[in-house]
Amino acid sequence: MEITSDSISQLLLASFFMASLGVILASILSFANRRLYVYEDPKIDEVEELLPHANCGACGTPGCRPFAEALVAQEVDPGLCTVNSNDMNQVIADFLGVQVTQHEKHVARLACAGGSHVAYTRAHYDGMKTCRAAALVSGGGKGCSWACLGLEDCGKACDFAAISFNKFSLPIVDESLCTACGDCVSECPKNLFSLEPISNKLWIACSNQDNMDESEAHCEVACNACNRCVSDSPEGLISIKNNLASINYAKNGLASKVAIERCPTGAIVWKDYNQTSQRGSRSRKIIRKEPIMRIEPLPRA
Repeated sequence: MEITSDSISQLLLASFFMASLGVILASILSFANRRLYVYEDPKIDEVEELLPHANCGACGTPGCRPFAEALVAQEVDPGLCTVNSNDMNQVIADFLGVQVTQHEKHVARLACAGGSHVAYTRAHYDGMKTCRAAALVSGGGKGCSWACLGLEDCGKACDFAAISFNKFSLPIVDESLCTACGDCVSECPKNLFSLEPISNKLWIACSNQDNMDESEAHCEVACNACNRCVSDSPEGLISIKNNLASINYAKNGLASKVAIERCPTGAIVWKDYNQTSQRGSRSRKIIRKEPIMRIEPLPRA
């Protein structure tokens, strides 16, 4: 192929054009970088490495990275991370030159104790094995319309293996693993979970708002609004609302195990130092080891 002066000129012109274009684009990028550059404190990376990387949201931010940014900006306190150990939070505080405040740990608690051995099943549910799906079909089959359905939606939603299930299909929260992320709270279609400070020792393990006869017909451990816990407690600590005992945690300092002793069903419990539930000495003993079912025939047309 013969190389002419015209082809050389065209090649040089193309090279000049591409070089000029490269210079122009580089100049634009350089200008944009200077104008749009956002400084990020290198401490953020270091603080993030000291966090547990749980991204649970219990601190009030979407994850550990935003929390690290807020810590470096001194907008929040390291103690807000209740997943981290106290020692590690102190390391973060020392690194940032701030004080660490101890914040009380919160945990998820279930307002139901109606496992299949104490809560009657009145209909067999056959469908998608999720609580949310079952709840759409006449409440899911339990006689108590407030009862836990035990199909493990909350356990599947928990990323920290803090929720297991006993042989009666009742969720058990391991409070040492719970990060108070709130996923179980939002996942439960019966709204049975809530996040509670661990200092709240008294707990109503029931949500049934039926009257006494109805509640006991559906579940042997339901609150029957008998008023014994109210009578045995300091004034204003416990009250009955909508046929259900309610604890005023503003008066939590007055709480004691006395409130649970005469509860006939064991619906009000005391969380001991291991955060296990203690029933009152006069509560009916649970001895049944098998599920109970009371299938009611459909009315004839």
